[in-house]
Amino acid sequence: MYKNKNIFFTIRIFAETYSPKIQFFLIYFIKNLKKMFTLKINNQIRAFYHPLIMGILNVTDDSFYDGGTSTTEKEILSKADRIVSQGADIIDIGACSTRPNANFVSEKEEITRIEKSLSVIRQKYPDVIISIDTFRSKVAEISVNKYQANIINDISAGNSDPKMFDTIANLQVPYILTHSRIKKNNINNGTYNNITNEVIYELSEKLKELKSRNICDIIIDPGFGFSKNLEQNYELMKNIDFFRTFEHPLLVGISRKSMIYKLTNETPQEALAGTTGLNAFCFLNNIEIIRVHDIAEAVRLKTVIEALKK
Repeated sequence: MYKNKNIFFTIRIFAETYSPKIQFFLIYFIKNLKKMFTLKINNQIRAFYHPLIMGILNVTDDSFYDGGTSTTEKEILSKADRIVSQGADIIDIGACSTRPNANFVSEKEEITRIEKSLSVIRQKYPDVIISIDTFRSKVAEISVNKYQANIINDISAGNSDPKMFDTIANLQVPYILTHSRIKKNNINNGTYNNITNEVIYELSEKLKELKSRNICDIIIDPGFGFSKNLEQNYELMKNIDFFRTFEHPLLVGISRKSMIYKLTNETPQEALAGTTGLNAFCFLNNIEIIRVHDIAEAVRLKTVIEALKK
């Protein structure tokens, strides 16, 4: 959530009545206040003044980039150790692959994978912020109530499970609203007359549904790679600032996706350079959360971009 924009104008006018030194500090305060966003974590409102890096931990056997590398408890904890030690702010755990043409595992299997992951990670990292990448309300409910997961990351925007929005209302945790046209086991590319306008409209309709349930702690994800082709993804990225109209934090997840490796004729394993390029664009555009596979590289990139912006 963002502060009322009028406060920036008021503080700026107030600053002009003081000495240059005081003006400097007040203007510095304004700039940082503009970058601030808040999330409710463990029933406390936490303020963040810089972009957050969300590290991806897939506990699937068929994810497009790292499927099958973190399936045992030892492998899962080792990956979590690496994500935390390299400087990620959030761990995003996914137990059901949503790559193109994926066959979704059953709800029972997804719950089994999530519980195995959360039990070992929460034991070692009780305070780390954990996001659960799921479109199933039952998975969300168990993750939050039993293992204190902090955020629900739903790539279906409630389309796949009609109980999801009511579940989030009961759980009262931040919800990542991702644009897609997923229906049950089907993700359509769809057709658009104006990709940016239509995505914004469809997200705004979902926001109305969420807010009618008093859900306000919402993060917006334009849904790169979901229900969009190569050209549509880049058109959406060029217009990323349009999503500021929502006045909610933005999340971008393009790490090693086909919008990069198909453009450069590479494989996902070769797509780090393209990923870094787009992530730099996102950091320069003050995106609040960047979702990545390569945490160390993203942390170093953020350090360089923040030095550039000072």
